[in-house]
Amino acid sequence: QVQLVESGGGLVQAGGSLRLSCAASGSIDSIGFMGWYRQAPGKQRELVAGITRSGNTNYADSVKGRFTISRENAKNSVYLQMNSLKPEDTAIYYCNQFLYTSSFGPRDYWGQGTQVTVSS
Repeated sequence: QVQLVESGGGLVQAGGSLRLSCAASGSIDSIGFMGWYRQAPGKQRELVAGITRSGNTNYADSVKGRFTISRENAKNSVYLQMNSLKPEDTAIYYCNQFLYTSSFGPRDYWGQGTQVTVSS
């Protein structure tokens, strides 16, 4: 059974910082793409940042220069450092990992979501 566990969300004032973490546990053969998505009330889920196994990254325009995604393959973990937070960054943030397991082959896995609230 593979699980993704997120941590690091919370309430912060505008201009502040938070660091999100996501670790996968279980019988994992390898991990491909890792990403962070977010969903604000009344809006569709959107990709915030993604990182390939080789370390290539991409970001939503709205977070470029403020957020940094990183990964630690040995720990099956992905991180999102969020600086200069704005009220419009308020959302539930979801971790996504594309995992290869002997039981289920390649497939997407999602974390449970962590709330990030930025006050003005």
